[in-house]
Amino acid sequence: MKQVERIKEFGGWLERWQHESTSCHCTMTFSVYLPPQAATQDCPVVYWLSGLTCTDDNVRTKAGAQRYAAELGLILVMPDTSPRGDDVPDAPERYDLGKGAGFYVNATQAPWATHYQMYDYVTRELPALVEAHFPAIPDRRAISGHSMGGHGALICALKNPGLYVSVSAFAPICNPAISPWGRGCFSAYLGDDQTSWSAWDATRLIQAGAPLPPALIDHGTGDEFLAEQLFPHNLQAACAARDIPLKLRMQDGYDHSYHFIATFIGEHLAFHASALSKR
Repeated sequence: MKQVERIKEFGGWLERWQHESTSCHCTMTFSVYLPPQAATQDCPVVYWLSGLTCTDDNVRTKAGAQRYAAELGLILVMPDTSPRGDDVPDAPERYDLGKGAGFYVNATQAPWATHYQMYDYVTRELPALVEAHFPAIPDRRAISGHSMGGHGALICALKNPGLYVSVSAFAPICNPAISPWGRGCFSAYLGDDQTSWSAWDATRLIQAGAPLPPALIDHGTGDEFLAEQLFPHNLQAACAARDIPLKLRMQDGYDHSYHFIATFIGEHLAFHASALSKR
Protein backbone atom coordinates (compact mmCIF):
# COMPACT_ATOMS: atom_id res chain seq x y z
CA MET A 1 0.00 0.00 0.00
CA LYS A 2 1.07 3.59 -0.67
CA GLN A 3 0.27 6.40 1.72
CA VAL A 4 -0.64 9.57 -0.16
CA GLU A 5 -1.81 11.86 2.66
CA ARG A 6 -1.54 12.25 6.45
CA ILE A 7 -3.26 15.03 8.40
CA LYS A 8 -3.51 15.41 12.17
CA GLU A 9 -7.07 15.86 13.48
CA PHE A 10 -8.48 15.76 17.02
CA GLY A 11 -5.33 14.16 18.36
CA GLY A 12 -5.36 11.38 15.77
CA TRP A 13 -4.43 11.02 12.11
CA LEU A 14 -6.49 11.15 8.93
CA GLU A 15 -4.66 9.14 6.27
CA ARG A 16 -5.30 8.34 2.62
CA TRP A 17 -3.96 5.18 1.03
CA GLN A 18 -3.81 3.64 -2.45
CA HIS A 19 -3.29 0.02 -3.39
CA GLU A 20 -3.70 -2.38 -6.27
CA SER A 21 -6.99 -4.18 -5.70
CA THR A 22 -7.24 -7.89 -6.44
CA SER A 23 -11.05 -7.62 -6.36
CA CYS A 24 -11.54 -4.59 -8.62
CA HIS A 25 -8.38 -5.02 -10.76
CA CYS A 26 -7.42 -1.36 -10.52
CA THR A 27 -5.85 1.14 -8.15
CA MET A 28 -8.24 1.78 -5.28
CA THR A 29 -8.15 4.62 -2.75
CA PHE A 30 -9.45 4.68 0.79
CA SER A 31 -9.16 7.00 3.78
CA VAL A 32 -8.73 5.93 7.38
CA TYR A 33 -8.99 7.95 10.57
CA LEU A 34 -6.87 6.66 13.44
CA PRO A 35 -8.06 8.11 16.77
CA PRO A 36 -5.49 9.09 19.40
CA GLN A 37 -6.13 5.82 21.26
CA ALA A 38 -4.74 3.90 18.25
CA ALA A 39 -1.24 5.14 19.10
CA THR A 40 -1.14 2.82 22.11
CA GLN A 41 -3.82 0.14 21.62
CA ASP A 42 -5.90 -1.73 19.07
CA CYS A 43 -9.31 -0.18 18.34
CA PRO A 44 -12.65 -1.28 16.87
CA VAL A 45 -13.44 -0.23 13.29
CA VAL A 46 -16.44 1.44 11.69
CA TYR A 47 -16.62 1.16 7.90
CA TRP A 48 -18.42 3.98 6.08
CA LEU A 49 -19.85 3.49 2.58
CA SER A 50 -20.64 6.68 0.67
CA GLY A 51 -23.36 7.40 -1.87
CA LEU A 52 -23.72 8.08 -5.58
CA THR A 53 -21.12 10.42 -7.15
CA CYS A 54 -19.00 10.41 -3.97
CA THR A 55 -15.41 9.36 -3.31
CA ASP A 56 -13.71 8.68 0.01
CA ASP A 57 -13.32 12.45 0.40
CA ASN A 58 -16.95 13.47 0.95
CA VAL A 59 -17.53 11.94 4.36
CA ARG A 60 -14.16 12.89 5.79
CA THR A 61 -14.60 16.56 4.89
CA LYS A 62 -18.36 17.05 5.43
CA ALA A 63 -19.69 14.72 8.14
CA GLY A 64 -17.63 15.82 11.14
CA ALA A 65 -17.19 12.17 12.10
CA GLN A 66 -13.54 12.32 13.14
CA ARG A 67 -14.27 14.40 16.24
CA TYR A 68 -16.64 11.74 17.57
CA ALA A 69 -14.36 8.88 16.52
CA ALA A 70 -11.56 10.47 18.52
CA GLU A 71 -13.76 10.72 21.61
CA LEU A 72 -15.03 7.14 21.25
CA GLY A 73 -11.78 5.48 20.21
CA LEU A 74 -13.06 4.26 16.84
CA ILE A 75 -11.07 3.75 13.66
CA LEU A 76 -13.02 5.01 10.63
CA VAL A 77 -12.41 3.38 7.25
CA MET A 78 -13.84 5.22 4.24
CA PRO A 79 -13.45 3.50 0.84
CA ASP A 80 -14.20 4.90 -2.58
CA THR A 81 -17.59 4.12 -4.13
CA SER A 82 -16.43 2.34 -7.28
CA PRO A 83 -13.42 1.16 -9.26
CA ARG A 84 -11.38 3.93 -10.89
CA GLY A 85 -8.98 4.26 -13.82
CA ASP A 86 -8.81 4.70 -17.56
CA ASP A 87 -9.51 1.01 -18.17
CA VAL A 88 -12.60 0.91 -15.95
CA PRO A 89 -15.94 1.02 -17.84
CA ASP A 90 -18.10 4.06 -17.23
CA ALA A 91 -21.35 5.71 -18.31
CA PRO A 92 -20.23 9.36 -18.34
CA GLU A 93 -23.64 10.60 -19.38
CA ARG A 94 -25.14 9.16 -16.18
CA TYR A 95 -24.39 9.98 -12.55
CA ASP A 96 -26.15 6.83 -11.32
CA LEU A 97 -24.14 4.17 -13.20
CA GLY A 98 -20.45 3.47 -13.59
CA LYS A 99 -17.71 5.38 -11.80
CA GLY A 100 -18.99 6.73 -8.50
CA ALA A 101 -21.90 4.29 -8.61
CA GLY A 102 -20.54 0.83 -7.84
CA PHE A 103 -23.65 0.03 -5.74
CA TYR A 104 -21.63 -2.40 -3.57
CA VAL A 105 -22.57 -5.46 -5.63
CA ASN A 106 -20.48 -8.00 -7.55
CA ALA A 107 -21.28 -7.36 -11.21
CA THR A 108 -21.85 -10.39 -13.41
CA GLN A 109 -22.43 -8.69 -16.78
CA ALA A 110 -20.02 -7.34 -19.39
CA PRO A 111 -18.37 -4.87 -19.48
CA TRP A 112 -18.77 -4.32 -15.74
CA ALA A 113 -17.86 -7.70 -14.27
CA THR A 114 -14.07 -7.39 -14.48
CA HIS A 115 -13.82 -4.34 -12.23
CA TYR A 116 -17.14 -3.78 -10.46
CA GLN A 117 -16.70 -6.21 -7.58
CA MET A 118 -17.32 -3.72 -4.81
CA TYR A 119 -19.06 -6.20 -2.49
CA ASP A 120 -15.99 -8.45 -2.37
CA TYR A 121 -13.77 -5.41 -2.00
CA VAL A 122 -15.70 -3.97 0.96
CA THR A 123 -16.40 -7.21 2.83
CA ARG A 124 -13.21 -9.19 2.14
CA GLU A 125 -10.25 -7.37 0.64
CA LEU A 126 -10.45 -4.07 2.50
CA PRO A 127 -10.96 -5.52 6.01
CA ALA A 128 -8.00 -7.85 5.43
CA LEU A 129 -5.82 -4.86 4.48
CA VAL A 130 -7.04 -2.79 7.41
CA GLU A 131 -6.47 -5.54 9.94
CA ALA A 132 -3.00 -6.29 8.55
CA HIS A 133 -1.74 -2.69 8.41
CA PHE A 134 -3.53 -0.79 11.19
CA PRO A 135 -4.15 -1.33 14.93
CA ALA A 136 -7.63 -2.76 14.37
CA ILE A 137 -9.33 -5.36 16.56
CA PRO A 138 -10.21 -8.07 14.01
CA ASP A 139 -13.59 -9.22 15.34
CA ARG A 140 -14.95 -5.79 16.28
CA ARG A 141 -16.32 -4.22 13.11
CA ALA A 142 -19.38 -2.10 12.43
CA ILE A 143 -20.64 -0.66 9.17
CA SER A 144 -22.56 2.45 8.17
CA GLY A 145 -23.30 4.48 5.06
CA HIS A 146 -25.41 6.99 3.19
CA SER A 147 -27.97 6.48 0.40
CA MET A 148 -26.36 3.99 -2.02
CA GLY A 149 -23.84 3.39 0.75
CA GLY A 150 -26.64 2.85 3.27
CA HIS A 151 -27.93 0.14 0.94
CA GLY A 152 -24.39 -1.24 0.85
CA ALA A 153 -24.05 -1.24 4.63
CA LEU A 154 -27.34 -3.08 5.06
CA ILE A 155 -26.62 -5.81 2.51
CA CYS A 156 -23.06 -6.32 3.79
CA ALA A 157 -24.44 -6.87 7.30
CA LEU A 158 -27.33 -9.05 6.16
CA LYS A 159 -25.24 -11.28 3.90
CA ASN A 160 -22.46 -11.81 6.47
CA PRO A 161 -23.87 -12.81 9.87
CA GLY A 162 -21.32 -12.12 12.57
CA LEU A 163 -18.98 -10.06 10.41
CA TYR A 164 -20.36 -6.76 11.74
CA VAL A 165 -21.44 -6.14 15.31
CA SER A 166 -23.87 -3.40 14.26
CA VAL A 167 -25.13 -1.54 11.19
CA SER A 168 -26.51 1.94 10.64
CA ALA A 169 -27.52 4.05 7.67
CA PHE A 170 -28.55 7.52 6.62
CA ALA A 171 -31.27 7.63 3.95
CA PRO A 172 -30.49 4.14 2.63
CA ILE A 173 -32.02 2.74 -0.55
CA CYS A 174 -33.93 0.05 1.35
CA ASN A 175 -35.62 -1.77 -1.53
CA PRO A 176 -33.40 -1.17 -4.59
CA ALA A 177 -35.10 -3.81 -6.74
CA ILE A 178 -38.05 -1.41 -7.07
CA SER A 179 -36.09 1.85 -6.88
CA PRO A 180 -35.17 3.65 -10.14
CA TRP A 181 -31.58 4.01 -8.93
CA GLY A 182 -31.37 0.34 -7.99
CA ARG A 183 -33.10 -0.95 -11.11
CA GLY A 184 -30.83 1.12 -13.35
CA CYS A 185 -27.68 -0.31 -11.77
CA PHE A 186 -28.96 -3.85 -11.20
CA SER A 187 -30.04 -4.30 -14.81
CA ALA A 188 -26.58 -3.19 -16.00
CA TYR A 189 -24.43 -4.95 -13.41
CA LEU A 190 -26.53 -8.08 -12.75
CA GLY A 191 -28.58 -8.55 -15.93
CA ASP A 192 -32.27 -8.66 -16.73
CA ASP A 193 -33.10 -11.72 -14.60
CA GLN A 194 -34.68 -9.90 -11.69
CA THR A 195 -34.66 -12.98 -9.46
CA SER A 196 -30.90 -12.44 -9.08
CA TRP A 197 -31.50 -8.93 -7.76
CA SER A 198 -33.03 -10.16 -4.50
CA ALA A 199 -29.60 -11.18 -3.19
CA TRP A 200 -28.63 -7.49 -3.21
CA ASP A 201 -31.81 -5.97 -1.78
CA ALA A 202 -32.03 -5.42 2.00
CA THR A 203 -35.82 -5.71 2.17
CA ARG A 204 -35.84 -8.95 0.19
CA LEU A 205 -32.94 -10.38 2.20
CA ILE A 206 -34.93 -9.79 5.39
CA GLN A 207 -37.99 -11.41 3.80
CA ALA A 208 -35.84 -14.42 2.85
CA GLY A 209 -34.71 -14.93 6.44
CA ALA A 210 -31.38 -13.09 6.73
CA PRO A 211 -30.45 -12.06 10.29
CA LEU A 212 -29.95 -8.38 11.09
CA PRO A 213 -27.51 -7.17 13.76
CA PRO A 214 -28.49 -4.18 15.91
CA ALA A 215 -29.56 -1.54 13.39
CA LEU A 216 -30.17 2.22 13.40
CA ILE A 217 -31.61 3.99 10.34
CA ASP A 218 -32.31 7.68 9.92
CA HIS A 219 -34.36 9.24 7.12
CA GLY A 220 -35.24 12.91 6.73
CA THR A 221 -38.89 13.75 6.11
CA GLY A 222 -37.70 16.55 3.80
CA ASP A 223 -35.60 14.16 1.67
CA GLU A 224 -36.46 14.80 -1.97
CA PHE A 225 -35.72 11.15 -2.82
CA LEU A 226 -37.73 9.58 0.00
CA ALA A 227 -40.91 8.56 -1.83
CA GLU A 228 -39.41 7.64 -5.20
CA GLN A 229 -36.11 5.97 -4.30
CA LEU A 230 -35.67 4.95 -0.66
CA PHE A 231 -38.70 2.93 0.61
CA PRO A 232 -37.78 2.72 4.31
CA HIS A 233 -41.22 1.51 5.34
CA ASN A 234 -40.85 -1.57 3.12
CA LEU A 235 -37.79 -2.55 5.16
CA GLN A 236 -39.61 -1.71 8.37
CA ALA A 237 -42.55 -3.93 7.38
CA ALA A 238 -40.22 -6.81 6.48
CA CYS A 239 -38.54 -6.57 9.87
CA ALA A 240 -41.89 -6.34 11.68
CA ALA A 241 -43.14 -9.47 9.91
CA ARG A 242 -40.21 -11.40 11.39
CA ASP A 243 -40.16 -9.63 14.78
CA ILE A 244 -36.71 -8.19 14.05
CA PRO A 245 -35.90 -5.08 16.11
CA LEU A 246 -35.22 -2.06 13.90
CA LYS A 247 -34.71 1.51 15.09
CA LEU A 248 -36.03 3.57 12.17
CA ARG A 249 -36.21 7.30 12.86
CA MET A 250 -37.94 9.80 10.59
CA GLN A 251 -36.17 13.08 11.29
CA ASP A 252 -38.48 16.03 10.74
CA GLY A 253 -37.49 18.40 7.93
CA TYR A 254 -34.05 16.96 7.14
CA ASP A 255 -32.99 16.38 3.54
CA HIS A 256 -30.64 13.94 1.77
CA SER A 257 -27.45 15.95 2.23
CA TYR A 258 -24.39 15.88 4.47
CA HIS A 259 -26.07 18.59 6.60
CA PHE A 260 -28.41 15.77 7.68
CA ILE A 261 -25.55 13.35 8.22
CA ALA A 262 -23.47 15.85 10.21
CA THR A 263 -26.42 16.46 12.54
CA PHE A 264 -26.74 12.83 13.62
CA ILE A 265 -23.35 11.22 12.89
CA GLY A 266 -22.34 11.49 16.54
CA GLU A 267 -25.38 9.47 17.60
CA HIS A 268 -24.62 6.81 14.99
CA LEU A 269 -21.01 6.45 16.09
CA ALA A 270 -22.09 6.29 19.75
CA PHE A 271 -24.57 3.55 18.76
CA HIS A 272 -21.74 1.56 17.16
CA ALA A 273 -19.34 2.20 20.03
CA SER A 274 -21.88 0.81 22.49
CA ALA A 275 -22.45 -2.32 20.39
CA LEU A 276 -18.73 -2.84 19.78
CA SER A 277 -17.94 -2.55 23.48
CA LYS A 278 -20.21 -5.53 24.16
CA ARG A 279 -18.46 -7.86 21.67
